[in-house]
Amino acid sequence: MRKTSLAAAATLLLAGAAGAQPGATSGVPHLVAEAGRHALIVDGQPFLMLGGQVNNSSNYPAALPRIWPMLDRIHANTVEAPVAWQQLEPREGQFDFSWVQALLDGARAHDKRIVLLWFGAYKNTGPGYAPDWVKLDPKRFPPMKTRTGADHYVLSPHGAATLEADRRAFVQLMTYLRDHDPQNSVILVQVENETGSYRSPRDFGAAAQKLFEAPVPAALHRRGNWAQAFGDQADRAFNSWYVARYCNALAEAGKRIKPLPMYVNAALADPFKTPAPTAVASGGPQQDVLDIWKAAAPAIDYAAPDIYERKSASVFAYLDAFRRPDNALAVPEIGNAAEYARYFWAAIGRGAIGFSPFGMDDTDYVNYPLGAKTLDAATLDAFGAKYALFAPMARDWAAIALHHPTWGAAKPDDGAPQTTTMGDWTITASYGEWQFGHRSDTWIKSEPPAWADQAVGGGVVAQVAPDTYYVAGDHVRFDFAPRAGAPQGLMILRVEEGRLVQGRFVMDRVWNGDQTDYGLTFTAHPVLLRVVTGRAR
Repeated sequence: MRKTSLAAAATLLLAGAAGAQPGATSGVPHLVAEAGRHALIVDGQPFLMLGGQVNNSSNYPAALPRIWPMLDRIHANTVEAPVAWQQLEPREGQFDFSWVQALLDGARAHDKRIVLLWFGAYKNTGPGYAPDWVKLDPKRFPPMKTRTGADHYVLSPHGAATLEADRRAFVQLMTYLRDHDPQNSVILVQVENETGSYRSPRDFGAAAQKLFEAPVPAALHRRGNWAQAFGDQADRAFNSWYVARYCNALAEAGKRIKPLPMYVNAALADPFKTPAPTAVASGGPQQDVLDIWKAAAPAIDYAAPDIYERKSASVFAYLDAFRRPDNALAVPEIGNAAEYARYFWAAIGRGAIGFSPFGMDDTDYVNYPLGAKTLDAATLDAFGAKYALFAPMARDWAAIALHHPTWGAAKPDDGAPQTTTMGDWTITASYGEWQFGHRSDTWIKSEPPAWADQAVGGGVVAQVAPDTYYVAGDHVRFDFAPRAGAPQGLMILRVEEGRLVQGRFVMDRVWNGDQTDYGLTFTAHPVLLRVVTGRAR
């Protein structure tokens, strides 16, 4: 068991504060941006995370053997796994890193990268993963107060001792990674988990109330106190600022030790209306308060949505809201039911740096109705078939998404076609078609395919040159038509099925005749196509 004393922890914290600065460690993973697009750089190259997040209690050495086969089964290259404060520091000042080392060893043996999830003072807003010595000492580690003065279940972001202790443990974790993970098996760190507060929108204690009545921070570019500046959203805006400041303090301290990219995840609200402060995890990084989080937490690299909404319109809205020039898009959690797999296409088509269904292990726990009732073969294949296509070209695709425009489509709930324009072409994704003919044809009879009414299907298009496109998908048809006002004489010259190998397209066969007369129709087996277009002169 690897343990560190409190005195040593303090020494390391001070050394980190005075020593290494972000970016000082050679070869550490980092984020880059180009023309509003983003990439995660790992080992000096862009990297697409094909992830699987394990269940909350699956990070123990006894459970790890039941994780790796599942991740291998779906062709994942990244595991998302928690490290709980209560595991790391069961007794104050004594740190146990055996859990972390077991995860590092297992991931290396199974050729997986790691996203570490820090479950500190906040896990799904509550302190369930804080050590017992924190939970049993409310005077030192105060909970939020409700409007009536009662104790709330959430630890106050204004608790100085809470922040000090949480940060000290987080610094110890980052120090261990600096000293025991020189190969950077860990590529990202999540700071806390689904922060905020349900039912009571902020801390109403005396110290918090004094801050609430004071002028808002200058960084928010608003006048007056919180009530004057934010009206009926004041409680939530106030809590968002101070929860973000809390997370920022951890990230700043951790990055001084090892400057890994760090992100926060959001328990989401309705994407089409502003929620009441008591109807959301108030203080968390939802899409409509991202500007507050950006101002309050500059050490946080991005905020990400945890998606457990099955309605397609909501999923598309979340993806669009979190895809910002100042915020890399990633989906660190999404339901593991088969119908969620189609959103992989929508996410990476919007430039997502990673995608990860939740609960991907064989430890006999399911979170239905949020996810699947069971991880049967069909459910695993829904994710695994897509990952299998992208796993060999994960770096190539990540580089393409950084440097070139991409578009992703996923079957909407109403099955309606989706359209975009890229270059001189209007590209339409449609669903429920056989490979031959159109379902609207009257000259020949056909029955709808078995998947016509299922929540499956989608694809992605990347324009890699003015006349060249990469297209991939499953259960979808892509049609290319000249855009309105395009030059005359446009045509598709060649459609090739193949692979990306170290940035180069390798052709396996040419599609033509029946394979292209009715558009580019993908079955249950995703493939990659290169579409070369031209113009007759």
